[in-house]
Amino acid sequence: LVLLDLSESTNEKVAGQDYTVLELTRQACVLLADAIDRIGDPFAIHGFCSDGRHNVEYFRFKDFDQDYDQVPKARLAGMTGQLSTRMGAAIRHAAHHLRRQKSAKKLLLVITDGEPADVDVRDPQYLRHDTRKAVEEAARAGIPTYCMSLDPRADQYVARIFGQKNYMVVDHVERLPEKLPLLYAG
Repeated sequence: LVLLDLSESTNEKVAGQDYTVLELTRQACVLLADAIDRIGDPFAIHGFCSDGRHNVEYFRFKDFDQDYDQVPKARLAGMTGQLSTRMGAAIRHAAHHLRRQKSAKKLLLVITDGEPADVDVRDPQYLRHDTRKAVEEAARAGIPTYCMSLDPRADQYVARIFGQKNYMVVDHVERLPEKLPLLYAG
């Protein structure tokens, strides 16, 4: 399951470029989806944003039992960046969907441009800790979680959340479309 951070910050332009982080994420996600679809593996593409702990929005662009046809492609084309990044809740929800799959191997791939944050939390450590707990809960259920971070400062926090070998920092965000399909192939 590919889980996309759809927070407001994804609307920002990539440094020195004419396109946004969201547009680049969409392009990379489409390339990955095309590759997985050709292989024939079941996959889902979901996204999230939040406005406080009582309003975590979760979007299902493509589910496991759905063909990768014009409907999910149109949903991906229409996705927007808004609100905040309460990542732990979204990971728990994604893990719930993955637990229901009969696949022997499962993977939750989180693509984000920043660390967990939300409007109702003052201490950033709280949401980092919550996200780490969500990752640990998923691992106990047999679901490894891997993070592809587009934040050049992610080295400061991402290993503590996802583990030493469970993340990749894409320092040059414009390289995301080439990096993402390689991750799945590896």
